[in-house]
Amino acid sequence: MVKYVFVTGGVVSGLGKGVVTASIAKLFQFRGLNVDVIKMDPYLNVDPGTLNPIEHGEVFVCDDVWEFEPAPGYRFRIAEVDQDFGTYERFLDKNMHPSNNITSGQVYLSVILRERVGEYLGKTIQVIPHITGEIKQRIRAVAQRNNPDALLIEVGGTVGDIEAMPFLEAIRQLRLEEGVGNTALIHVTLVPFLETVGQFKTKPTQHSVKVLQSSGLQPDIIIGRSMGELTQDVREKIGLFCNVPVEAVISDPDLDVIYELPLRFESQGLGDYLCKILRLDVGRDEGALKAWREVVNLYTSAEGEVAVLMPGKYTLIQDSYISINMALDHAGAFNGIRVRRTYLDTELYERDSKKFYDLLESSDGILLTPGFGSRGVEGMIEAARYALKNDKPFLGICFGCQLLFIAFAREVLGLGDANSTEIDPGTRHPVVDLLPEQRCEKVLGGTMRLGAHPIRILKDTKLYEAYRSELVYERFRHRYHLNPNYVKSAEQKGLKISATDVEGKMVNAIEIVGKKWIIGVQFHPEFKSRPYRPSPVYYSFIRELVARKSAGEGRR
Repeated sequence: MVKYVFVTGGVVSGLGKGVVTASIAKLFQFRGLNVDVIKMDPYLNVDPGTLNPIEHGEVFVCDDVWEFEPAPGYRFRIAEVDQDFGTYERFLDKNMHPSNNITSGQVYLSVILRERVGEYLGKTIQVIPHITGEIKQRIRAVAQRNNPDALLIEVGGTVGDIEAMPFLEAIRQLRLEEGVGNTALIHVTLVPFLETVGQFKTKPTQHSVKVLQSSGLQPDIIIGRSMGELTQDVREKIGLFCNVPVEAVISDPDLDVIYELPLRFESQGLGDYLCKILRLDVGRDEGALKAWREVVNLYTSAEGEVAVLMPGKYTLIQDSYISINMALDHAGAFNGIRVRRTYLDTELYERDSKKFYDLLESSDGILLTPGFGSRGVEGMIEAARYALKNDKPFLGICFGCQLLFIAFAREVLGLGDANSTEIDPGTRHPVVDLLPEQRCEKVLGGTMRLGAHPIRILKDTKLYEAYRSELVYERFRHRYHLNPNYVKSAEQKGLKISATDVEGKMVNAIEIVGKKWIIGVQFHPEFKSRPYRPSPVYYSFIRELVARKSAGEGRR
């Protein structure tokens, strides 16, 4: 029988519920149990694919593309999911399915379209039971598909949000229906530390739990998110006023290495306590725990640093590039070094070119980030031109690869007005253009080239040196590609195709002949990077920075 573990959040958003949820799932893995994870997002978007990363963080892409059919005659493609799915995959080494991301948009769309096609004839459609029923059905469908021992369900946002109320009501009903011993509710709250009085304050947590209780939900476990370890008296106070045993109050302090959190939870007895609530008679696999400790030690023992500059357009929040950040950390740890990331808003190029070039020069390498649209693009192109002119190690991801090709066309081919039709639809030299199958698309949500696709890597390339394989699968998320007509001209001037699709028609990666390490990839290798198995291309990029630094060829 599937055991359900619900994770809610309170006080403020951005507490790291995704890391908490993944860490709890890891505790079950330490006990040899099969786990799966759902993220319920209360926003009304069908998926996060059309959201600005500054507003909601990175859009993560799954291997699979889900054909979502909310009602007969209606079908949508979904592979773009919430960024927390990247956290789940990295912690659990498990590819998540896009149907595990349940949004209010999907739920309401399903119910309304079914009403329109006549599935509810004679009935008044209401939040209860129809919306809550759809939420429960979606949760149980995931449970039936994979039949995990434990299914964790994270609820986005905070309790008290209007749009989250149907999800909380669905959880209340599910807990009642599944019975005692088959569900657990974990509430994650902020426990602020006031330096002026030198104390942790529990009142925000108390109020948050009261809001949760007003929805008919009593937490079994409270996880206190704080800057330091919660003291015993604070835990006792939270337990007393929130109606949970003191051993069910768990401390979640700030950590330099997020992969340490499952070990912190395990040391506080959370894994055993959860198993007791869920009536799971399982022992801990000490070998699995030891293996995870070794992973954590790899990150805590790294010494020295290399500096990577990340020019882009979504630099206001780090969550815009969270998978890239993690992939750099993975690559750094396996090279025995820390990676210091500096985000560069490329609109700065238009305001302060001296500071822009100073940052380019002071970095060990440049990672040109993904994106869409024209804002800040000239600064991103200039960063690629700088790498070409100065032989600076460079990795361009998706949009960053396209802009590298534009920079090459301008700098080497002499096409001063070369551009992408995404940026300048009227450009005389469309070196980057829409994919042929995208030309007739009018709907923007879920219509890009998405999911994992096979990639043929050409031998005698730096990319092949990284992957050591002629066929790999990586994940894509794009509408535009390198125009093959211009690629042929560029090959005569020092550009090398290092990867294509299996038919050899679509360019998936390029590199520059005569340069030590300048590569652009149309795919997103960061989505498959793991803390114990770094992405090959990211690993190779950081290895090049380390080698140059050791040889005294680093920052200028």
